[in-house]
Amino acid sequence: MTQSRPPSAAQQAETLAHALPYLRRYAGATIVVKYGGHAMGEEHLATQFGADIALLKQVGINPIVVHGGGPQINAMLNRLKIQSTFIDGLRVTDTAMVEVVEMVLAGTVNKQVVTLINRAGALAVGISGKDGGLIRARKLTRRVTDPDSQIERHLDLGLVGEPETVDPRVLHALSGAGLIPVIAPVGLGEDGHTYNINADTVAGAIAGALNATRLLMLTDVPGVLDARKSLISEMTVSQARAAIASATITGGMIPKVENCIEAVSAGVKGAVILGGRQPHACLLEMFTEGGIGTLIRPDPPSPG
Repeated sequence: MTQSRPPSAAQQAETLAHALPYLRRYAGATIVVKYGGHAMGEEHLATQFGADIALLKQVGINPIVVHGGGPQINAMLNRLKIQSTFIDGLRVTDTAMVEVVEMVLAGTVNKQVVTLINRAGALAVGISGKDGGLIRARKLTRRVTDPDSQIERHLDLGLVGEPETVDPRVLHALSGAGLIPVIAPVGLGEDGHTYNINADTVAGAIAGALNATRLLMLTDVPGVLDARKSLISEMTVSQARAAIASATITGGMIPKVENCIEAVSAGVKGAVILGGRQPHACLLEMFTEGGIGTLIRPDPPSPG
């Protein structure tokens, strides 16, 4: 088996020279990273992710990580012999199930992500949306129309929520102290209930509340693809909405793009959908010309 040679000193210097303008550009910037998908389950990619997030902090960028954990929740529910159902990709969550969801997300998965970053030499702290009043949640409502009768009905997803408000003070405090917040996507409602919230939605809401420079949404695909299955490197908000309306963007990519649109509309300078299975995905997106995913940015100002 042939082993690859380590980069020469000249190659390392060239890499640093290419990265330097981007290091300057993003110095002091806040970057929200949504971490999930199959990359979480592949050990070498998970280790690289932790090292990359630590590196971002060490070069003067303020990363904030929001993680998912669907496969881990499924595994625990199977072990406990608890059946789960999904509607429109959202898990119907009752009181017993939300306890399992919180245990897995805010416990096992959260601490695994924290450990990945700490092992790489940075200091990460795990919290959930319930800590420090970070996320005030409300019950998520869904209405669907029956295709045969055309009667609209309300779907009750149980304790599935969405962010109503985000109070970022705890994030400012942690980041200002040199720590990296790692956030589990659950929130507390005014009714006292814990709500299970989609991690993409939480990442977008937090990025918007922080006016982040970038929202990086790590997924299992390289980004948004056009009709010929080629990567779209950049879109404005208007172009992204048009692509949804024309069915260029379909299926599970729609809510991801919609979360990016909402984040950018709330003040995020750019939201990127990129492949989390690409080694060093965050670094390649941040420190190379054009990045590797699909950047969704604000519409240009109207002339005059």
